Amino acid sequence: MSSENRRSPRFAFYASAEITELQTQTRLTARTSELSRHGCYMDMVNPLPIGTTVKIKLIHHEQTIEATGRVIYPQPNMGMGVAFDEIAADQVVTLEKWLSDFR
Repeated sequence: MSSENRRSPRFAFYASAEITELQTQTRLTARTSELSRHGCYMDMVNPLPIGTTVKIKLIHHEQTIEATGRVIYPQPNMGMGVAFDEIAADQVVTLEKWLSDFR
């Protein structure tokens, strides 16, 4: 996805991630390599198909955020871009704190 199509800038950001595919409740682990206010990129060898609904838990320096989202683009053997669809207000505060380090 080109940067012109993004709602907000992405920043290099590394965090552990736990992903749950909501339809089957399959649990996966990954690592983020980019983060924005509206989504993230997950490094993983076997990304999920486009449109897959997921619950994501990101863990960074003993802080966590949880969000639901969907896969907007998979890249085989590399990872997938995920757009956040729902994130609680208290989780947004933590997300914004993480992002403020890059502004």
